[in-house]
Amino acid sequence: MSVRELFNPRSIALVGATDKSGWSISTLGNLRAHGFPGPVHLVNPRGGVVHGMPAHKSLTDIAEPVDLAYVMVPTTAVLGVLREGAKLGIGCYVILTAGFGESGEEGARLEAEIAGFAVEHGLTILGPNGNGYINAAAGVTPYGLPIPPPLLRGEVGVVLQSGALASSVLSFAQARNVGISLLTSMGNEAVVSVTDVIDYLVDDPATKVIALFLETIRNPAEFSRVARRALEAGKPIVALKIGRSTLASHTAQAHTGALVGDDDVIDAALRRLGVIRVRSLEDLIITSGLLASSGPLPGPRVGVVTPSGGASEIIADRAEDEGLELPAFAPETVERLKEIVPAFGTVQNPLDVTGYVLIDRTLLGRALDVVTADPNIDLVMLLSEPPKLAPPDPAPVLAQYTASAERIAASRVPVVVVSNVLTDVTAFGRQVQQETGFPYVAGGIEHGMHAIGAAVRWSRTRARVLSRPEPSPRAEGALRPPGAHGVWAEHRAAALLVSSGLPVVPSDLARSEEEAVAAAGRFGYPVVLKAAAEGLGHKSDVGGVRLGLSAEEEVRRAYREVVAAVPSLDGVLVQPQRGGGIELLVGVVRDPAWGLTLAVGLGGVWVEVLRDTALRVLPVDAGEVRTALAELRGAALLDGVRGGPAADLDAVADVVARVASFAESLGDGLESLEINPLLVTGSRVEALDALITWR
Repeated sequence: MSVRELFNPRSIALVGATDKSGWSISTLGNLRAHGFPGPVHLVNPRGGVVHGMPAHKSLTDIAEPVDLAYVMVPTTAVLGVLREGAKLGIGCYVILTAGFGESGEEGARLEAEIAGFAVEHGLTILGPNGNGYINAAAGVTPYGLPIPPPLLRGEVGVVLQSGALASSVLSFAQARNVGISLLTSMGNEAVVSVTDVIDYLVDDPATKVIALFLETIRNPAEFSRVARRALEAGKPIVALKIGRSTLASHTAQAHTGALVGDDDVIDAALRRLGVIRVRSLEDLIITSGLLASSGPLPGPRVGVVTPSGGASEIIADRAEDEGLELPAFAPETVERLKEIVPAFGTVQNPLDVTGYVLIDRTLLGRALDVVTADPNIDLVMLLSEPPKLAPPDPAPVLAQYTASAERIAASRVPVVVVSNVLTDVTAFGRQVQQETGFPYVAGGIEHGMHAIGAAVRWSRTRARVLSRPEPSPRAEGALRPPGAHGVWAEHRAAALLVSSGLPVVPSDLARSEEEAVAAAGRFGYPVVLKAAAEGLGHKSDVGGVRLGLSAEEEVRRAYREVVAAVPSLDGVLVQPQRGGGIELLVGVVRDPAWGLTLAVGLGGVWVEVLRDTALRVLPVDAGEVRTALAELRGAALLDGVRGGPAADLDAVADVVARVASFAESLGDGLESLEINPLLVTGSRVEALDALITWR
């Protein structure tokens, strides 16, 4: 299979070409209009004239070599075309035809036949049930819907698991003045997959940024591989992944299962891989366009230059949402700006240079020069509207934008130009950008701020991920006890944790009142009694927990109550009572696609109410756990509350990372492992309860 040959054919045959088909008309029209340099052959079993050209009755009748067959024949005829093409040495195909796996059992059978034949004969097939592709960089456009002019060539490669949205995405990109290198509609991915195309784009010199519309990630391991390649190559991947769900997808025994839904895991996986996830088609294109234009952004400290006070206030709010900082200007910057900004203006960040820009056309540019020199700033956001209608004499406008472009190019920090609202870039606006080099204008404050935040986060993530060695596959199963199955309640789960060296509160399993009293005496009062029974998950829900027992008689009474509340006991667990500190949840659950996933957050009995957790797909190290802890809404609790000791975050992160590593070592049979709570008191970190569920 050769994806490079698929996207770079020297000759094309349209198989099933007919004047009755809009697909056929559009595909030929696109190839003619957008400069495909090679021959295009039409194939129709009746021969004759099609689209004003002589048509061949079969591929065999074409006297010249064919690099790509664009197939539009009925569903049941597709395999015959492939058989004929394979005999002729045609290796690449786009199958527009629908009616395969998306249509039911018979269609799936036909699609499997096609895929099997392709593998057997080394064919490269895009589709079926896809519109084709647009290789704008090479002028190759075998695409079944009209491509509205102009086709803007640029550095964003777009891969879509949708045929219907492809043309809308293309039109929006062109309206934003975002050029593409390649756009492909994947169809059913019978042979060529999204990850195959990403692999191609990572190596494609015409592509700087990869934009994805994903309905599903079919092969997480392959996706992880190509995402890592893109990160190493410095090519951001921006993804709109649909299909968010609030349904918990894992075991119901552990709290963690109710906290970790499918989409939460995908979020965590994409974040680990350095993939920028967006929530709209607009953000997909605008963020990709910004990254292609500006490249990685070095840091979160943003200086803002705008002629609008209202815009400054919107930007201040959105900066906080995106995790961006608007630091105060350095004293020397303030002094220089006071010499420039009118007296009725206020010198601060964001900087409103006021409407005086309509009188003094140099004001905005001079203020930009000062702000870009500020030592506290990583990048500058400049509010500027793209020119719209061409004046009778465009020379002054071109001169103005040329000067601005030169100013921006000379800046020591990146300058991102953002308009106030989402505005189409007109033909004259494109002309100005092409002739002057004035940089990309991101689409409005809302989408522009999101794009800047995403670019900064990507730069940080890339640096963090590449600073660590790529995790090697862990040898699984070494520690899994023989025959382990079902739910292991606390007494067995805790014993397994202790055997691995993890810190667990001491406990004794008592099978009589006398044994319970003796254990309490050894630990010292107060103590806790808990029901111990196979398959018992949440003990407190069935009256299986007694706290704060301070005397022998209390222990005896509690023992009798627990035995009465929970039949089929293995015994009663006796533990010293712990108090104070912060209770955390540490859970590991198995996602069916991505594997073991860590959830860490505020724990105790309110865990499912608070739902304050951060997720990571394993493996993780202590540094990544520290980052996850900082993401919690209740992170400040770990700094100490009302005079209590602050948590030793290094100690916490070390224990959580060891729990995650231990979970990995238990092998494919582990469904979930949960510690709730993990009690943190200063530097003492101790599991007070545990639950393990085996698959």
